[in-house]
Amino acid sequence: MPVLDESVRSAPLDRAALPLGFGAFSALVSQSFVPLQVRSDRQDSFRGDIRASTNDDVHVSVVTADGHEIHRTPELVARSSHRCFKVGLQLAGTGLLIQENREAVLRPGDLTVYDTDSPYTLVFEEAFSTLVLMVPHRALELPTDAVRGMTAATIDGGTGLARVVARFLGELAGDLQQLDGPIGGRLARNAVDLVTTLYARELDVARDADRPHRAMLRRVQGYIDEHLSDPDLTPGSIAAAAYISTRHLHALFHEEGLTVSTFIRARRLDRCRRELGDPLTAHRPIGQVATRWGFADAAHFSRAFRAEFGEPPSSFRARTTAA
Repeated sequence: MPVLDESVRSAPLDRAALPLGFGAFSALVSQSFVPLQVRSDRQDSFRGDIRASTNDDVHVSVVTADGHEIHRTPELVARSSHRCFKVGLQLAGTGLLIQENREAVLRPGDLTVYDTDSPYTLVFEEAFSTLVLMVPHRALELPTDAVRGMTAATIDGGTGLARVVARFLGELAGDLQQLDGPIGGRLARNAVDLVTTLYARELDVARDADRPHRAMLRRVQGYIDEHLSDPDLTPGSIAAAAYISTRHLHALFHEEGLTVSTFIRARRLDRCRRELGDPLTAHRPIGQVATRWGFADAAHFSRAFRAEFGEPPSSFRARTTAA
């Protein structure tokens, strides 16, 4: 069975339903994503549209348009503070993604990732439609450099875990309104979690062969994730649970450019942020949320949250729940 409904794959795109000419579409592209250059040699007849939904820092868009080129130039990268990964699911038509001296041909059902912190080019010669999931680097919870090593490469959305991810994203593309309302944030995070799981698996397959210690590291990180609520979670208790020495534990994280304490803190802060941004848990006091995820001191939690996300937890909750 195909990943995408055959009607989506094969039906011609309805250009008459696309409301934007070239100028308006070009402006909307940069407003919706990051500053970009849009080029077309058929500007007079060009038609396009972008449907989008933003939930906290997860931005989901469906771009449908006539053929054109997108350029993220070095100058635009230098002027921008946005450091995001964009995960694409090709819905209809074909395209070409170029980044870091790699090229990927995008066909319906293909998944790919690219980095806004590095120049890239997208070329669509004919009409197409694509879903784009844009999130900050940290949201994928994977080593940034490792994900950058996988840009401009396609994953076939027709098999295995990629099939599950492509189907989920394809359903979102058909009804972005699902991302609105109280459960919208959960759906957006589910999308990010699925994409993270997919690329974690791809990275593991590529790296485990020559780095066998990573299997142990994954088990340790899994243990940490399951025990984040324990305020007594320490390198000593983690090492004991894994039947390794504390020194070996620190060495495992050092190999990945991490430390045990920063990993635990980042995971705890992320779980707190998710809960504080969820309208369904708005009744829960901030101090209770912090304690639930292992922060015993409210003042320390508030300082750590502000340092990581640029605003205190109370402001974040008020802003996201109001939105």
